Amino acid sequence: MSTITPDHERPDAARQDALLPYARQADDVLEALGSARAGLTSDDARARLATTGPNRLPTPQRPHAVVRFASHFDDVLIYILLAAAVLKAFLGDWVDFAVILVVAVANALVGFLQEGQAERALDGIRTMLSLDATVRRDGAWTDVDAETLVPGDVVRVRSGDKVPADVRLLAATHLQVDESALTGESVPAAKDVAPVGADAGVGDRASMLFSGTIVATGTGRGVVTATGAGTEIGRIQSLIADVDPLETPLKRQLGRLGTLLSRGILVMAFAMLVIGRVVHDFALPELVSAAIGFAVAAVPEGLPALVTITLALGVQQMARRQAITRKLPAVEALGSVTTICSDKTGTLTRNEMTARTVVTAERTYDVEGLGYEPTGGVTLDGAPAPLADHPDLHALVRAAALCNDARVTPDEAGRWRVVGQPTEGALTTLALKSGLGTAGARRLAAVPFESATKLAATLDRLAEDDVRIHVLGAPDRLLDRAATQRAAGGGTAPLDAATWERTVDALGAQGLRVLAAAERRVDPATSALTLADVDEGLTFLGVVGIVDPPRPEAVTAIADCHRAGIAVKMITGDHAGTAVAIARELGIVPAGEQVEALTGAELEAMSAEQLRTRVRDVDVYARTSPEHKIRIVRALQSHHEVVAMTGDGVNDAPALTRADVGIAMGVKGTEATKEAAEIVLADDNFATIERAVEEGRRIYDNIRKSVVFLLPTNGAQSLVILVAVLFGLALPLTPVQILWVNLVTAVTLSLALAYDPAEAGIMDRPPRSPKEAVLSRPALVLVVWASLLIGGATLATYLVEKQLGAGDGVAQTAAVTMLALGQTAFLFSCRFLTGSSLTWRVLTGNRVVWMAVGALLVLQLVFTYAPFMHDWFDSAPIGAREWGLTAAFAVAVFLLAELGKVVARRVRA
Repeated sequence: MSTITPDHERPDAARQDALLPYARQADDVLEALGSARAGLTSDDARARLATTGPNRLPTPQRPHAVVRFASHFDDVLIYILLAAAVLKAFLGDWVDFAVILVVAVANALVGFLQEGQAERALDGIRTMLSLDATVRRDGAWTDVDAETLVPGDVVRVRSGDKVPADVRLLAATHLQVDESALTGESVPAAKDVAPVGADAGVGDRASMLFSGTIVATGTGRGVVTATGAGTEIGRIQSLIADVDPLETPLKRQLGRLGTLLSRGILVMAFAMLVIGRVVHDFALPELVSAAIGFAVAAVPEGLPALVTITLALGVQQMARRQAITRKLPAVEALGSVTTICSDKTGTLTRNEMTARTVVTAERTYDVEGLGYEPTGGVTLDGAPAPLADHPDLHALVRAAALCNDARVTPDEAGRWRVVGQPTEGALTTLALKSGLGTAGARRLAAVPFESATKLAATLDRLAEDDVRIHVLGAPDRLLDRAATQRAAGGGTAPLDAATWERTVDALGAQGLRVLAAAERRVDPATSALTLADVDEGLTFLGVVGIVDPPRPEAVTAIADCHRAGIAVKMITGDHAGTAVAIARELGIVPAGEQVEALTGAELEAMSAEQLRTRVRDVDVYARTSPEHKIRIVRALQSHHEVVAMTGDGVNDAPALTRADVGIAMGVKGTEATKEAAEIVLADDNFATIERAVEEGRRIYDNIRKSVVFLLPTNGAQSLVILVAVLFGLALPLTPVQILWVNLVTAVTLSLALAYDPAEAGIMDRPPRSPKEAVLSRPALVLVVWASLLIGGATLATYLVEKQLGAGDGVAQTAAVTMLALGQTAFLFSCRFLTGSSLTWRVLTGNRVVWMAVGALLVLQLVFTYAPFMHDWFDSAPIGAREWGLTAAFAVAVFLLAELGKVVARRVRA
């Protein structure tokens, strides 16, 4: 678990330079590591392993399961419930004690089962490390467990290998490495032994191989410079471990609500004790029981269950929309998102290179279709362009297809995949779309692609007397080697290099990766090919513009996000020009405006305050590292933005952990990214995010309805106890009867509101402010009014029954029934918080309401008539008089609640 370290005798400047192996000559790195090109001896490797430790990511210590479970009791409202349970135990009321304790434990159990996100993210990263490695020990190559690698070991890799550690290259042959999971770049990175600048970002360190990346083509040999936690992957792991997950807006608001309620409960309970003892001279046990009853009545212990169940139902709804939620609070947080920060590759784009434009000396052709699937065709001015009618196009496509080792094939799911280089795969797909047949061609020799030359060449026999060299590579390299260009009619003309350079620049400004093709006829007897054979005399055929195309559905989704007041920002490891061009196509930035991306190098030079002043005005960030992404997210959050971060590579995992909502791609995303995220998109579709935001807004609206509905239950119960103590009356309700009403209404009636459909125009309104309280002022007015109504009706029912000679059991059961029916009436009023419920629509649109009302009535009948409930809850059977009285009061509650909504709307106005 080490990184390159210099000799202790080196001066400070040299010591600092030794930490940058990519910026030093290979032999200097070997010397600093105390190694040689022949590698280490087995004895030396064992000694170093004892010092550095194994080449694996450390497993952080987790708190014991008991400690983690106990942490979920850390809530002021739960403290009050636990204190009430303890007092009940002292008084010997074991049934009350058990019921209260079960409620508290159930709440903690739900939270315990939902935790562990950060630890799973780290486990996902560990799966990226290589299991074995080919290393040179004792002068011979041998396969060893990758965990035994140490700095100074010389290893070799080839196509298909997973790099086992961070490695400084000593030799490379046609070496290209897929680093997309680490850098976000669409195409494999070409590698070379030459050192790069000390300020080079991860994606520009061509002399380095990084642990966990995959060799696409070629072979390489290098010296291990870092293992375990010292690798680039290990550094990302430490970033995830150091990031503290943020509380969602709803959790913060419920926390504030709980604090306010707890203070009020304690103050009122103390006042009750004083008044009951001083004014009415209550006996101490009776007074303590009344205070406990008040506390239990006032604590909305059903609120955690209500929120959890509503969110869980939202998870099911979002799963139907291809958004898999891994952590419940993310459902609500997504509905309050104000900014979406998205990676480009694989998220906004398909991560499938596609030929989009073909330019010859005669014409410019367009290519239809996206990705590697060979559907679509080549067109000229909107009309099909068959190869038989366009020999210039035929010559270029043939060269691109023959000087190419990639193939595209469908997988088991029917998705087309490339085997080989993505850019070559784009050219193979272009050949298939154009209908090119290459069955008669035969390759005689080849010069593989080299990062130094930036070209590849093949010697191909097209016919018995037609042998040609085909060359594919960077336009500038082919223009330097070409003397002519293909002219109309199939002949040649002098090369117009200036025009081609302008063409290449124009395509590059569109975010296209440009490849050029050239050819030269040779003697039919030629059978060998060297680099010298393509140094001059080529005929330039044209260029192909290739792009990782935007997802069409992402364009629509981004427009919908803007309409909903949600900003979308692209944060990518790709180059600035490409990022800006793709951002224009996606609609992230205006098409007609001059927009500049903020690069990683510029971010490095900015202070936190400088970034904070610019972060909301910049929509495109390029060449970014994991640290940069975290800085951007934090800067946005400093403006009280609720940030969602999307991504698919391991380089995105730390920022996903830091964001308010982390969103990973489920198909092409790495396991580390999925484990770091709260939400995984099953279809890798950015448009799914927009649909999930809509669902999140609906869920929040329904949670708010449910909270407004639930709190009057507690308000009414506590009011009944408070009035009874203040006036010296017998308690109309016992603590366990209060808990019964709270629980049955929370899991039946409250649940019904979770199924209410979305309000009209829900995505046309701006995101709600994170500071907006769950209980707005009008909602608070309605809660207080409903508490007075239901509490007054309950106390009136109890007093009427006592006046008519009913026993305590009957009177209390009638009071409990009044609470249940009063809440049922208020449920219908809550379906339209901002409008009148005196409409037939309140009875339709949500069949779960009627199912919940039926379930509540069944449970209340059990409470009233089941003998075992009489033993547990001191209930008793009631008759038609009690049912008629409570039903009449319930109708009055509904009508008066509607009157209260009119007053609340005037308060809002």
